[in-house]
Amino acid sequence: MKAMRLFAVALLLLSGGAISTSAVAASLEPPPGAASCSGCHTVSIRTKTDVPRIHGRNAAEIIAAMAAFRTGARASTVMDRIVKGFTENEIVQIANWLATQKEGRNVGQLQR
Repeated sequence: MKAMRLFAVALLLLSGGAISTSAVAASLEPPPGAASCSGCHTVSIRTKTDVPRIHGRNAAEIIAAMAAFRTGARASTVMDRIVKGFTENEIVQIANWLATQKEGRNVGQLQR
């Protein structure tokens, strides 16, 4: 149920109901928690890793993945524990910010 609520909040936010992606994009500074993602989700396309690049990925995909980690529907080594440290609103803000990021940024870089 909480995952569905998170997804509903995400859809509302992505549709412009509470915050626009362009407003998030205007901020070069990541929202709280977003910069730490680059510790595992590498920025460099030259780095070989099994951890997916999430920089520039669709916000709805990130939100859905986080909801699946939180409920246990998606297996993980650490993401199930990490996601529990974020509120639904923080997850949406992080996902929206990540979706606007492009390769070459110097702040919390995370790419596909």
